[in-house]
Amino acid sequence: MGMKLSVIVPAFNEGKRIGACLRSVRSALQANARPGVETEIIVANNNSTDATAEIARDFGADVAFEPVNQISRARNAGARAATGEWFLFLDADTLLNADSAREMLERIEAGQCAGGGSIITFDEAPWTGRCLCRLWNRMSIRFTIIAGCFLFCRADAFHDLGGFSLDLFSAEELEFTANLKRWARARRLSVVILRQTPLVTSGRKFVLYSRREWGRFLWRYVKAPRQAPRERLDLHYDGRR
Repeated sequence: MGMKLSVIVPAFNEGKRIGACLRSVRSALQANARPGVETEIIVANNNSTDATAEIARDFGADVAFEPVNQISRARNAGARAATGEWFLFLDADTLLNADSAREMLERIEAGQCAGGGSIITFDEAPWTGRCLCRLWNRMSIRFTIIAGCFLFCRADAFHDLGGFSLDLFSAEELEFTANLKRWARARRLSVVILRQTPLVTSGRKFVLYSRREWGRFLWRYVKAPRQAPRERLDLHYDGRR
């Protein structure tokens, strides 16, 4: 089966972590190399002021630049530069393991899904964060909700859906998941959650931000998700790393 997978890594000032992310991607892809499967790695540099872009180039990744700080725009910029039939959006503070890459490729090769996500675990987090992670995984499996740190989909589905919404500065993956499931149902395809091996992503926000800051962030988003401006969504855009 001939297929090309584009791994798209949106990154804003991720100089401390993007090297580990790209090493994990390269290792996971090499462990799952097979005839007829091509891969490319694209880092969507979201107006970083640190060495993110230079580190990405040193690892051999292609770099696409997005001048407006917005996660949706960064992901869409990476997708515009991608040439694969399948996209994998992987956050720069997330590590791709060989088991997850294998399970994803097996699902793709089976030809019955339009995309999917994975259960996750944090590299570091207080007990509250770990409890929330377990709750998220249950909800993800039960309702087929994709965590934004690992989201794969067919490129034609992504383009048909218009990519990630520019109206949202947070949780844009939830709207994309809903749209992807509708697209898949219309074509008698599925959206899947990989369960064999949890994907390790960063729990640093539970360490870097206080409970009060978390409460303020969640209140602002829940109150008006489509009207919450970037400047008020500190957890994503204040650059704390």
